[in-house]
Amino acid sequence: MAGRYFDEWQVGDHIVHAITRTVTETDNLLISTLTHNPQPLHLDHEAAKGTEFGKPLVNSCFTFSLTVGVSVADTTLGTLVANLGYDAVKFPKPVFVGDTLTCESEVVALRESGSRPNAGIVTWEHRAKNQRGETVCTFTRTALLQKKSA
Repeated sequence: MAGRYFDEWQVGDHIVHAITRTVTETDNLLISTLTHNPQPLHLDHEAAKGTEFGKPLVNSCFTFSLTVGVSVADTTLGTLVANLGYDAVKFPKPVFVGDTLTCESEVVALRESGSRPNAGIVTWEHRAKNQRGETVCTFTRTALLQKKSA
């Protein structure tokens, strides 16, 4: 099992996830259409030409979801009880088709569960960067994890 149990984490633990991903036009098209998001800035090259970006932006829901997904194998795979929340989601730089994203995670808080003696709560800050090292997404994720000692 790749994920860690609650008792295997410490505040400050930092992981650079091995999986990287070059974003494709299909990624952007699928997330936009699957979520019924008709925003021309994501789907219409002609409309996007008239913006400050000059081309379509990748739907930020894809960037966020990719960052979560890339982190799972190293954080919660097989040890997750439940995701409790996502907070402070930010997109400081745009993502474009052809950008290659890397992701990293850092534990920013730990606490025992008040209601489940066999579990604890971990909060990570997740970050995604493009091939130029620019941060394109940040957020915190809080999850309830099983304890190994339980």
